[in-house]
Amino acid sequence: MSSPHPFDLKERSIWVFGGAGYLGAAVISQLAEMQARVLCVDLADRAADMLKTSGLQSQVSAASLNAADTAAVEAFVQEQIAMHGVPHGLVVMTYASTAKRFEDLTAEDFDMANHGNLTATFALARAVGQHMAEKGRGSMVLFSSMYGSVSPDPAVYAAPMNPNPIEYGVGKAGIQQMARYLAVHWGRQGVRCNSISPGPFPNPTIQFQQPEFVERLAQKVPLGRVGQAPEIAGAVTFLISDASSFITGQNLAVDGGWTSW
Repeated sequence: MSSPHPFDLKERSIWVFGGAGYLGAAVISQLAEMQARVLCVDLADRAADMLKTSGLQSQVSAASLNAADTAAVEAFVQEQIAMHGVPHGLVVMTYASTAKRFEDLTAEDFDMANHGNLTATFALARAVGQHMAEKGRGSMVLFSSMYGSVSPDPAVYAAPMNPNPIEYGVGKAGIQQMARYLAVHWGRQGVRCNSISPGPFPNPTIQFQQPEFVERLAQKVPLGRVGQAPEIAGAVTFLISDASSFITGQNLAVDGGWTSW
C-alpha cells in the first residue's frame, strides 16, 4: 500500500478561528478543496453567513465565538471536541486593534488590543493544544504579520490612510514568539506550532477605494504587487499538512519579499 500524499488532508479535522474574513475565507475554501473537515469559527453570525454563500456546506461547519472572551474559550473547546473530536489542525487568524493614531492611543486601548491579540491566542492555543498533546499529534498555525517583524513606512500611509498601529505590531511580534514557545513545549508530544506573517494583503474594499495606497504598498514589495488571498491559503495548507512534518517553531513570511529589504 502506498503512503498517503504529504499534502493529503482528506477527513482531517481542522479548526479555523477568524475564518470568515478576507484571508480566512480563502483558507477555508482551500482546506475544503483538500477534503478536510473544517470548523469555521468567527464573531456572531459571520461564519454562518459566509457558509451560506460558499457552497462548502458538505465540508465546513460554522460556529460563533469571541476569542477575546477567554472565559468562554475552554467551554467552547470542550463542546466542539465532544461533537467533532480533537482536531488535527488549528489555525488562529483572530486579531484586535484600535486603528487609532499613536498620539490618541490610551494605555487601556493598548491593553485591550494585547488581550485580543496575545491573551486570546494563548488561551485558545493552550486549550486545543493540550488535547492534541494527549493524542500525540497536531499542527497549529498562528497568524502574525510583517509588522511583527518590521515597522510601517509612514510614507506609504499618506492621508487618508493611518499608519498600521503600534499595538497591532507589538501583538503580532508576540505571536511569533508564542509559536516558538508552544513548539518547544509540545514538541516531544508530536504537536507542531508555527506562525505565518502575511505581507500586504489589502482587502477588496481597500483595493477598490484606495488604489493609490495599494500602489504604494506594491512599490514596497520586491515582487512589485500586493498579495492575493489564495496565496495565504497555500501557506496554511503546507504548515497544517504532513508536507511540513519536520517544521516547527518557525515563522513563514508570505510577504512578496517585503521583509527582505
